[in-house]
Amino acid sequence: MAKKIIITIDGWSSCGKSTLAKQMAKALNYVYIDSGAMYRAITLYFLRNHIDWTDVKEVKEALKNINIEFQFNEHSQQSEIF
Repeated sequence: MAKKIIITIDGWSSCGKSTLAKQMAKALNYVYIDSGAMYRAITLYFLRNHIDWTDVKEVKEALKNINIEFQFNEHSQQSEIF
């Protein structure tokens, strides 16, 4: 089996990155991972727990308590964050 590479797509907000990425992943038989969901999950944790993101020690301690898991969803053909 050929080794697969990781493909990332960058660009402005609402320019179609996710749409393109999902279609590309499906065509290449890759798994689509919404990395933005990961960043939003961490931000939500920080907000709910009043973490000062400018305090390096506090951020490092908070990150020890965050567990992000992606699970493949057969229906949507993409990974979802839990």
